[in-house]
Amino acid sequence: MTQPLHVVCPRCDAVNRVPSERLGDEAKCGKCRGPLFAGAPLALDEGRFPRHLGRSDLPLVVDFWAPWCGPCRAMAPAFEAVARRIEPRARLVKVNTEENQGLAMRYGIRSIPTLVIFTAGKEVARTSGAMDAGSLENWIRRAI
Repeated sequence: MTQPLHVVCPRCDAVNRVPSERLGDEAKCGKCRGPLFAGAPLALDEGRFPRHLGRSDLPLVVDFWAPWCGPCRAMAPAFEAVARRIEPRARLVKVNTEENQGLAMRYGIRSIPTLVIFTAGKEVARTSGAMDAGSLENWIRRAI
């Protein structure tokens, strides 16, 4: 058996230890019993973001966006499609920069959409501008 991975629950933010070979087996949270993976992007705010960034062993793919941004809205279906295909190898999250300006400032978001990949809490890749699902998935797979 391999070393367990820490996975933060998308519902209650509890940290769960899951054997890596069991990630795709419909893993459930030990605290709330909800599924650890829903195949959909997770909306995070300034309160929840640090826990998912710092306590999870999964790569975190963050879409910094705003509701008024046309390219952000156009890319949203592609981001959702990629979340369905890439989980549980990575957690895809969305951060609304209008509601979470502190996070946008902390990570130097100057244009949106901006996508950032974090591994072990450190930024490993960044790109700005909307992408189609295929390009987005390829970019993520190369970075993680």
